[in-house]
Amino acid sequence: MRDLQIDFTNKLYEAYEANKTFAAVENAVSHNGLLKSLERRQATIETTPVFSIDLTKDPVANQKASGRCWMFAALNTFRHSMIGTHKMENFELSQAHTFFWDKYEKANWFLEQILATADQDLTSRKVKFLLDTPQQDGGQWDMVVALFEKYGVVPKSAYPESVSSSASRELNSYLNKLLRQDAQKLRDMVKSGQAESAIQEQKDAFLQEIFNFLAMNLGLPPRQFDFSYRDKDDNFHLDKDMTPHSFYDKYVGIKLEDYVSIINAPTADKPYGKSYTVELLGNVAGSRDVRYLNVEMSRLKELAVAQMQAGETVWFGCDVGQSSNRQSGVMATDLYDFTSGMDLELTQNKAGRLDYSESLMTHAMVLTGVDLDENGQSLKWKVENSWGDKVGEKGYFVASDAWMDEYTYQIVVRKEFLTEDELSAYQAEPIVLAPWDPMGALA
Repeated sequence: MRDLQIDFTNKLYEAYEANKTFAAVENAVSHNGLLKSLERRQATIETTPVFSIDLTKDPVANQKASGRCWMFAALNTFRHSMIGTHKMENFELSQAHTFFWDKYEKANWFLEQILATADQDLTSRKVKFLLDTPQQDGGQWDMVVALFEKYGVVPKSAYPESVSSSASRELNSYLNKLLRQDAQKLRDMVKSGQAESAIQEQKDAFLQEIFNFLAMNLGLPPRQFDFSYRDKDDNFHLDKDMTPHSFYDKYVGIKLEDYVSIINAPTADKPYGKSYTVELLGNVAGSRDVRYLNVEMSRLKELAVAQMQAGETVWFGCDVGQSSNRQSGVMATDLYDFTSGMDLELTQNKAGRLDYSESLMTHAMVLTGVDLDENGQSLKWKVENSWGDKVGEKGYFVASDAWMDEYTYQIVVRKEFLTEDELSAYQAEPIVLAPWDPMGALA
């Protein structure tokens, strides 16, 4: 191993001191912070929040201190439709309801995977992968679909927020303690040769404990409820004795099987025009697998535009922290000028960032608008976030088209927008990716 010699370090001193720009930037950054000092004014001007297609100005939701963005994004796409169809005002579906059932199902999923890998050593990468994070708040589109299909949805009035749904750190910490403890006991039972029936009986007892824990933290989910509201014309509506499924059927009514996940993963190991799934990724045992169709980025954007032109917003997943300003709500690849300020060139491309763990999907939001030029090409995108109305433009963000190219990884669109070849590729037997593949990241 080569060590750093003092003579070499002295040369670095000399080179730095010879560049007068560095001294000015040092003063700015040390007093004001890195990104604030390098932010380009022009990038904000170029992302003015005006769009040729603008589908909604509804008040945004707020996931608060939780990782439920994927649920919020999915429920927000439903909400947009409901507000228009039923003339609702300031309406939200219960994100906490979906959250409860996701935690419950993820607990069962984890314990089932622990049993499936019980013949592997604790040093196995798969076992370690499971134990590192027994469950978390994040998820994927197909995972939220599995929850909607099994448990329906309810209005927020029927199952409101709790402290643990709005700030989930403590809940997650102790739920994972329980799950790791349960995993140890189940693996010990398998190792000692106990009967399958005894192991399953013990697992059921663990799930009762977990259900109780979740209910005491989040509240017991309703199996039946009344729903009333006044529409924008001041007409009163009342539905009594609804269930989560009857509510979904009447007020949402979206056929979830009509939607598919499209990704852009330009790495060498994932050819375009193929479908993919991820080992060990899921929440509801027995539900459909997570599945993606990988396409070029230009095609992904075409599909997103087509759905918005048809009047429907688009669930999408991205790496939200890259080259973005949370407060202003601007996401642009040229937002920060490292080249002029620090003589640094950030040249790694999208594939390289995925391969070298620099980027992956971290957040899900909703595309609610796009600005198109005279040739129908996208210039910038309107994004509904779920961080409340104190950031961005009343909670809405703007993404430059170049930012979408570099940091968007997934959208969800109706099958009807796909070509026959694309639909066939999506429906083909998927290529199975490793559990730790970046395309297995949870929003």
